[in-house]
Amino acid sequence: MRFNDTPELAAWRQQVRNFVHENWQPAEGESYEGELGGGDTDPAREAAREKRISGWLDKLGANGWLAPAWPKKYGGADMSVLEQFVLNQELHEAQAPTSRQMLNLVGPTIMLHGTEEQKAEHLPPMLRGEVAWCQGFSEPGSGSDLASLQTRAIRDGDDYVVNGQKIWTSGAHRADWMFVLTRTDPDAPKHRGISYLLLDMKAPGVSVRPLINMADGHVFNEVFFEDVRVPVRNRIGEENRGWYVGTTTLDFERSNIARAIAARKSVEKISHYLQDRTKAGDPVAAPYRLEVADRAIETAVCALLSFTVIAIQARGGVPNMEASMTKMYGSELSQRISWTEMHISGMKGQLREPQGLEGAYKIRAAMDYMTTVPATIAAGTSEIQRNIIATRGLGLPRG
Repeated sequence: MRFNDTPELAAWRQQVRNFVHENWQPAEGESYEGELGGGDTDPAREAAREKRISGWLDKLGANGWLAPAWPKKYGGADMSVLEQFVLNQELHEAQAPTSRQMLNLVGPTIMLHGTEEQKAEHLPPMLRGEVAWCQGFSEPGSGSDLASLQTRAIRDGDDYVVNGQKIWTSGAHRADWMFVLTRTDPDAPKHRGISYLLLDMKAPGVSVRPLINMADGHVFNEVFFEDVRVPVRNRIGEENRGWYVGTTTLDFERSNIARAIAARKSVEKISHYLQDRTKAGDPVAAPYRLEVADRAIETAVCALLSFTVIAIQARGGVPNMEASMTKMYGSELSQRISWTEMHISGMKGQLREPQGLEGAYKIRAAMDYMTTVPATIAAGTSEIQRNIIATRGLGLPRG
């Protein structure tokens, strides 16, 4: 593992920094750190925020930086994993949005397994941000054991008729399309008999019900299908081979460096806040110095795990256990940081809007505490990550 840039990577890093400096400046009070937050309850502010983000993403897309691993002929930039790593580092350091939702999940699947007609229909508008996508995988009884999914798709002439339910569907209330796993052969072993379909969210029989989180944020949804007709031409890959289609990835940078950078920035805010409280003669601040020191050390560990993943990828390896370690450690660290924010804020930490010095440093203890709850669930639960580490990494037998 090397920590210094090569001359080529140093030049690339400077190019990205110059581009960000010329084209992006985060607005006061706005956050772009993911989808699990509470959002803005003011419609006008939220509309302005979305407009700013869309304009910035258009500029990224014009450079091929929205989907940097994609081939240039599909609107990407053919970047190596190290170039992607540097790009992601600099964008997250600048607190700039990096991609459109689901772009690098459904896009590569269509690219590698879709027909030329499917590629022409879906890839260009996806990069231009003209359509929004959501993922229809998890079900009420099929989360960690996704292959046991029960949403049925029965062939009827040139259509499939889909019935069932999906849950925890991020962004379904805004989505135009869903990429969905359905069971097309109920008698096959559970990893077989699954087909991968592209489903129009405006088709008759689709209904979306919001799942509001404890921070009053609307990110997740339940989606119900009642005799929804999906044209057979919207199937990606072979019938009953959807499980294997759904595991498609390109050579993406998987370091999760974004979470490490966000964690470091949060701890820096806490540290500066405590220093100012101490200078003001507040004796309450002193006992928390060791706790904040622990968080600072943990953010350094989180970053080192990210560097381990990218080093493996740069050598042409596949970071399996290491990627799971990075995801699990980072998501659990985000929760520990929010607990520390609550500790140092005292009773004021229960307020949604920070007061006094907390406000000056943008320490949103209550909101961070609530919005990090799903961090160890989304994108693969900590339990799943521990199983991967145990079986694939340590060679332990399955329980």
